[in-house]
Amino acid sequence: MQHKLETAEDGAAEHPFAPFLRTLGRGPGRSRALTREEALAALRMVLRGEADPHQVGAFLMLLRYRGEDPDEIAGLVEAAREAAGCGTAPGVPVELDWPSYGAGRTRGAPWFLLAALALGRAGHRVLMHGSNEFSSGMPVTEALARLGLRPADDRADAARMLETVGFAYLPLRVLSPGLDRLLGLRALLGLRSPVNTVARLLDPFDARASVDGVFHPPYIALHLAAAERLRRPRLLVVKGGGGEAERTPLKPVTAHLFDHALGHREIVLPATSREGSRSTTDDIIAVWRGEAEGVALATVLATLALALLALGSVATASEADARAVEIWRRREAM
Repeated sequence: MQHKLETAEDGAAEHPFAPFLRTLGRGPGRSRALTREEALAALRMVLRGEADPHQVGAFLMLLRYRGEDPDEIAGLVEAAREAAGCGTAPGVPVELDWPSYGAGRTRGAPWFLLAALALGRAGHRVLMHGSNEFSSGMPVTEALARLGLRPADDRADAARMLETVGFAYLPLRVLSPGLDRLLGLRALLGLRSPVNTVARLLDPFDARASVDGVFHPPYIALHLAAAERLRRPRLLVVKGGGGEAERTPLKPVTAHLFDHALGHREIVLPATSREGSRSTTDDIIAVWRGEAEGVALATVLATLALALLALGSVATASEADARAVEIWRRREAM
């Protein structure tokens, strides 16, 4: 049953966006989450510049305060995808969508990037998109520069990179400037908003699988439920380092999978390294060249195995770990 947005009781003229705020912000027992259709219409107005800036701030904080709802998130994602031109053919099929929006305050280098690069060299086209504006660690763009690589300039450039090297990084500011501005409001509002969840679920090139990381475990079920409503083919979510799709090798991790054909299941991933092997290196070039090991390399390999499970190209955690080692050893030859 669909809910109708209310109109002002006194009949006075009001801004067209106001009913969305009233629906979200009325008193206890009277407010509710937006339906999927309402959320789509609301964020569509925001991204078109049809809402007042005061309304935008109130909208984001009301969504946060109420708690994120799967139907609501699905509608927001649909609006964001529409504004960003997602779903249009990129020219090449993408196998793995890899969002990177972590804001960890204790992380260093983005070891997950090396896993994605190695996977791309192995013939699996990987599109990474994101923003690391609120992370204290090394941004993906800086890591790419150290490796002699660059982010994509636009969707067409990303498609060319996918075709030639199997990997592309598309910054959110290029993919969707409007959504990037909303994400940036965190510095003004002081709090994360549901835009972070929306950006992670964009899937710009309609990949056949996605791997995602969250910082807070309750968001795992939210991401999976939204993906199911959006009829995504396959999504693997893990509580990762700094909120990234990065698997720690030092302790067991549970990966949560939604497959449109097979449903939901959990995959328990064992620890692959001991505390005694901990390394403090942040030299991403040395690790890529095989000149440094320790926990940095173990993290890369564990994350590479996670991506293989997301793709569904291996059946078990042990098979994924073995295949990850093989891909890593062959990365230069490939």
